Amino acid sequence: MTTALPSPRALRRLLALAAFAAGGAAAQDAAQFPAAAVRFLDGELPRMENAVKERDRDYFEEAMGRTVAFSDDWGFKSHANPALAPYRGCTEAVSDFVIVGLCRLMPNGSECDAMLATRFDTNLRQCRQAAGR
Repeated sequence: MTTALPSPRALRRLLALAAFAAGGAAAQDAAQFPAAAVRFLDGELPRMENAVKERDRDYFEEAMGRTVAFSDDWGFKSHANPALAPYRGCTEAVSDFVIVGLCRLMPNGSECDAMLATRFDTNLRQCRQAAGR
């Protein structure tokens, strides 16, 4: 049974709320964040590719849950964890990957603009550089 997914805009709001709720709770070493973000994305991106190919909408709901958990673990947004501010490319890549995948699945979504995938690729490249990969 496939459940209805929230729109990309609603997913973005959910992630922002989760990041805000996380507050300053994360006490991890911010210097380790790029490597953690790359590991997270390297684990998710092949699964996302398969979900797009298989038109598996359930993956995206589950992936959003994992993204929110990752966000909670790191005090994700720079306003909640200022130590992550130098790694904006990583925070944006993590927050956008689900939306990028959904836009590949449903290209007419309200958040699906022509530059989203390009921004994601740029942010992912910057994050990989920050992680030393």
